[in-house]
Amino acid sequence: MSKLLKLTWFVDLCMGVSLLLAFAGLVLNPRETSEAAKEGIRICLDIIIPSLFPFFVLASLTIELGLTRYIGVALERVMRPLFRVSGPCSAAVVLGFLGGYPVGAKTAISLYEKKLCSKEEAERLLAFCNNSGPAFILGAVGAGIMGSSEAGWLLYLTHTAASLTVGFIFRFYKYKSPPSVVDTGRERKVVRLSDAFTTSVKSSFMSVIFISAFVIFFTVAIRLLFITGVIPSVAGWLGGLLAPIGLNSEKIQPILTGLIEITSGLWNMQGGASTILAGKMAMAAFMLGWAGLSVHCQVLSFIGESGLSPWTYLIGKMMHGLISAAYTAIVVSAMGYTAPVSVYLAEQVQEIANLSFATTLKITIKVLLGVGIGFFLVSALILAKRKKRY
Repeated sequence: MSKLLKLTWFVDLCMGVSLLLAFAGLVLNPRETSEAAKEGIRICLDIIIPSLFPFFVLASLTIELGLTRYIGVALERVMRPLFRVSGPCSAAVVLGFLGGYPVGAKTAISLYEKKLCSKEEAERLLAFCNNSGPAFILGAVGAGIMGSSEAGWLLYLTHTAASLTVGFIFRFYKYKSPPSVVDTGRERKVVRLSDAFTTSVKSSFMSVIFISAFVIFFTVAIRLLFITGVIPSVAGWLGGLLAPIGLNSEKIQPILTGLIEITSGLWNMQGGASTILAGKMAMAAFMLGWAGLSVHCQVLSFIGESGLSPWTYLIGKMMHGLISAAYTAIVVSAMGYTAPVSVYLAEQVQEIANLSFATTLKITIKVLLGVGIGFFLVSALILAKRKKRY
């Protein structure tokens, strides 16, 4: 007990000192931190809100209206043998691949709270359904940072394959445990569209506010860590230790940044004169799979008091990052993939960063409508074929 008290005292002391240093950094660097906060707000207005809010509303509406029952019937025979989860869980998997962080995780938690899946199934979902959206990987990472659409497609395919691999591995998680009670929806209360829509918009708006707050906070935190020299110092120290395996401070610095916030880490990779993308792509694949502390805080805020274990999520994301990096390295080595030197790289990054709110919203809505309509049409066709059989 005395050792525990000493450990608690030491942790409190470290936290107190860290907070005092953070306050000092804000006071001593008001201009830099204000600019960082403005940058975080701009990211939220131009990227986060238009890309996530429609998907949040769609996911919430799908659950509120009970449409997951019909999707579940169509995909039960796929989800059960592959991932050992029920058919309705397919909504979290599909929206997780299309909507970006943290749409999939929030959908999985909502399914559990609505008793449409068991606790074990929800924890399995959290391990692999929280993924980056295709627009971010193909546009910002592939065309922008790597200067190649082919690199974007390769990263998206390995990102998807690694996520499905993690999902298959986690099918063995608590597979001997008795299943929790799940609401099959046979006696489900009918919900009016107007009520479901209002509830979905309200909950989605609050979710986006939470996410935006985390993005702004971590944008300022990373700027402070650079100003105070913490990240450059740690990168230099690790670079000295890992020099024998070809990692220097210049390569480690974006990794450290990406561990905290994925966008900042990926953007820091755009420098460098090397034309060979093997190392950069493996690093980018790891960051996309890991997602960063900023995304993790967003997901953990949703988990809250649901009773779900956060450890399956965190372990799953670490596995996703490592497997993504391994898959990417193998494919790149097999293809001998290199990229031409592009003088337009900085211009591409700037064009993507300067996308207006209206433009991003239009693109997101078009993708959302197209994918949503296509998904439900395929589900309807599968159901129609099954009815004919029986």
